Amino acid sequence: MQRSRPTAFTDSESESAPMSKKSRSKLWFLVHSWLALPIWFFVLIVCVTGTLAVVSKEIMWLAYPEMRATAPTDDAVRLSFQQLKEHLDKEHPEAIVTSLYQPDGDYFALSANLTLPGGQVTTAYVNPYSGAIQGYVPAFDFRRFTRALHGWWLVPFTNGYPWGWYLVAFLGLPMLASLVTGLVVYKRFWKGFFTPVLRLRQGARIFWGDLHRLSGIWSIWFIATISITGTWFLIQAILSDNQISISSYSPVTSVIPHASVPLTADGSPPPMISLDRAMDIAREKIPGLDASNIFLPSNTYGTLQAAGRSWYPLMGQSVDIHPYTGEITSWRLLSDRTTLEFVTESMRPLHTGDFGGFWIKAIWAFFGLVLSMMVLSGLLIWSKRTALATAAALKREARGEVNRVRAAGRMP
Repeated sequence: MQRSRPTAFTDSESESAPMSKKSRSKLWFLVHSWLALPIWFFVLIVCVTGTLAVVSKEIMWLAYPEMRATAPTDDAVRLSFQQLKEHLDKEHPEAIVTSLYQPDGDYFALSANLTLPGGQVTTAYVNPYSGAIQGYVPAFDFRRFTRALHGWWLVPFTNGYPWGWYLVAFLGLPMLASLVTGLVVYKRFWKGFFTPVLRLRQGARIFWGDLHRLSGIWSIWFIATISITGTWFLIQAILSDNQISISSYSPVTSVIPHASVPLTADGSPPPMISLDRAMDIAREKIPGLDASNIFLPSNTYGTLQAAGRSWYPLMGQSVDIHPYTGEITSWRLLSDRTTLEFVTESMRPLHTGDFGGFWIKAIWAFFGLVLSMMVLSGLLIWSKRTALATAAALKREARGEVNRVRAAGRMP
């Protein structure tokens, strides 16, 4: 009688079966890790487009000469709002000037909103020294593109805030959580301010790890600002889409009583007060006001509105003025805001860096670049670690399969 050959396994072969389950579990975890990479790419794109959006207008200034406030001589004096309007009325009598706006930075040309024959509305770049129209603002320029791509991924606003807005704004929550957990994990993080470590000659993984930590340390204040303000945008959308308002402002109609319009001998309205006089009235009401916007009446019974910033650059103030008598009809001042409004209305300029001219924007853009590099370094670290773990897992799985085949070959 033929005796069956006893089954014999080596130590490695006997462990192949239980190890196979573990390796398969690790493979599923690695699949999960690879699926997280698109989220990293999404965060990276949001950070890069946000950085571009901060300085998008300055980038356009470099590309388009018509946006520049070029002085004819070194001692040239900028025209006042009234002088600019008179020049536009003379050179372009077919156009109706509806508003004038001076962007932050004297190097930018003035923006004038015009209504052309046929009702077409456009915005022109106006030289503040000569009053000449240098060009027209495109309907969808680089500045609008980068802000739309960063803020809501170009998803159109149809019925409330688009899903793209929610998707981007939601990132504020994990970004804030990452900041907190990063400070907890990185013990004595403050040492990075005094003894920064960036090892350049010990391999890519160590370099990107050091860069990731340094970027995070030096960007703590910026990450906190961006994540908190980004979270506010999420709250803002939720409140707005549910018709919930936290504003104490009750809009005042910008219409003056018909009886308050003095008439001339032929029954027509008298000339309006000069725009310079309107600016003086606004500054008397709001000391220190940098009146950079002025809106002209849209009809005979509309008001003049002067608006701008003052000692608190994160929030604007405005004054509505009777265009014929110079009387102030309404206003919106800092003192009219509640504490909650002071916080919420400060969120957007804090997020975009659009409140202190070029150098504030430059700081925001620099730290936006640092934040982008931090996300990129994290992405590379994650990718390399996941790739190495995947290769090791596949190698273990292949070795286990060979052991199982060998073991099966010795079975009776």
